[in-house]
Amino acid sequence: MKQILKSCTALTLSLAFTTQVLAQEALKELGKGEGELSIVAWPGYIERGETDKNYDWVTGFEKETGCKVSVKTAATSDEMVALMNEGDFDLVTASGDASLRLVAGKRVQPINTDLIPSWKTIDEHLQNAPWHTVKGVHYGTPYVWGPNVLMYNTEAFKDKAPTSWNVVFEEMNLPDGKSNKGRIQAYDGPIHIADAANYLMAHKPELGIKSPYELNEDQYKAALDVLRVQRTLAGRYWHDAMIQIDDFKNEGVVASGSWPFQVNLLKAEKKPIASVVPEEGATGWSDTTMLHVDSAHPNCAYLWMEHTLSPKVQGDVSAWFGANPSVGAACKGNELLTDEGCATNGYNDFDKIKFWRTPVSKCESQSECVPYHRWVSDYIGVIGGR
Repeated sequence: MKQILKSCTALTLSLAFTTQVLAQEALKELGKGEGELSIVAWPGYIERGETDKNYDWVTGFEKETGCKVSVKTAATSDEMVALMNEGDFDLVTASGDASLRLVAGKRVQPINTDLIPSWKTIDEHLQNAPWHTVKGVHYGTPYVWGPNVLMYNTEAFKDKAPTSWNVVFEEMNLPDGKSNKGRIQAYDGPIHIADAANYLMAHKPELGIKSPYELNEDQYKAALDVLRVQRTLAGRYWHDAMIQIDDFKNEGVVASGSWPFQVNLLKAEKKPIASVVPEEGATGWSDTTMLHVDSAHPNCAYLWMEHTLSPKVQGDVSAWFGANPSVGAACKGNELLTDEGCATNGYNDFDKIKFWRTPVSKCESQSECVPYHRWVSDYIGVIGGR
């Protein structure tokens, strides 16, 4: 028996050594790259110094690897899914309301974490996150994460931060004495239904909503009713970050759900803008870099995934977008993010954010929920005034 155990142990060690050697050989092969890399990404996620020379995590990568990076920006998760369905892209920075659709649709492939040496540095609560891990299989590397914030004009609110999302869901006079009607915006994406559901979790607890992404018919109807009221208030439904920035500067918009990216750019221009996560909490995004099932440049893709997990890149992206890194080491020693940046961006509030998920019919909190395809068609109806 002892001899058998010794043999089994030796075999296990031999297999582990062989796996390690193969991974090292594969890493050497990756270093060659294929010369180019195409990525679908959110605005502001991949910068090469064109907007601000201090924010550039592409140029050095291209010089080091020979992989020329091209980027196609997408304004919504639905657009990202559509682009990945078309093909011709290697990577996508997918949020949780897109990632599992891409997995289910077989548009992305499992990744080999042995080919990503920095995988072990990812925060533990993100390594196996359910929006990129299916039955123990990883379908991407965590990028950055953060909340959907309430952006507001400080002059309209008399320098007093709003405490509730009601300023974008209910008609009222704002602190400047004027109505919010025509002066607020809403996100142009079906996932915004979750923001209404999150609002109802606080204001109508009798509905029994446990998750804003898992709604039965009654809960779903109540959320749509909130959005129909909002329809009478919204001056525009936004999906282009730069257009929203212009609307806050030039079109009299004073409050909207937004991303820290827009807030940071407006504040950099010295505009009277601030943001807050109201008392009801917020939905949010934790984005994953995912590899297309038919990627033509997988070596460059793996090199990019490793590159984006470096504390330097993680810190720079987080500073630029107002996000939080997936690698905790980025919170210290980054000149752009600063040592206070993670706390400012809500790094310690991870458990308070209801991260985007794809709604499905077979849900966890109750027997049956309204699936995403209904969210899509019904939200189009809300925007259209139905």
